[in-house]
Amino acid sequence: MTTTSAAPGTRSWLSLLPFLAAVAAVAVVGGLAAGSAGDTYRDLDLPPFAPPSWLFGPVWSVLYVMIGVAGWLLWRTRGWDAALTLWAVQLVLNLAWTPLFFAASRYTLALVDIVALALMILGLIWLARSRSTTAAWLLVPYAAWVCFATALNAGIVILN
Repeated sequence: MTTTSAAPGTRSWLSLLPFLAAVAAVAVVGGLAAGSAGDTYRDLDLPPFAPPSWLFGPVWSVLYVMIGVAGWLLWRTRGWDAALTLWAVQLVLNLAWTPLFFAASRYTLALVDIVALALMILGLIWLARSRSTTAAWLLVPYAAWVCFATALNAGIVILN
């Protein structure tokens, strides 16, 4: 029988639940703040590379699960450390974007937020790679989508 140095309970799948709950809370708040997002999105002048509004929900659903699992994997490796602090910071920035953009129509402030978010995610991937390569790779699609969303947000600021 092999023993591990992990703290008791860190191997349990139940310990994943708080991480999924955290990203679910962000998704719920975002959903509440984006109540009229479809109408707002259609009313904006959009760059030619803008995806259809129906695409955002499915993409974010998958990304939120990946973000939650990545946070859990990072926690399992070293507990709460710099990487997990960065995970929490990026989650707060993620949480702030939707109300800024859709509820407040503050497109430039939302752009500042999403640039900071992209930088936090890239920093998180950098820290995660030495702790859990799986966690780091789970965050790569998130980084790619947020970088794309940053370009879209910038295009909206310019066009509107």
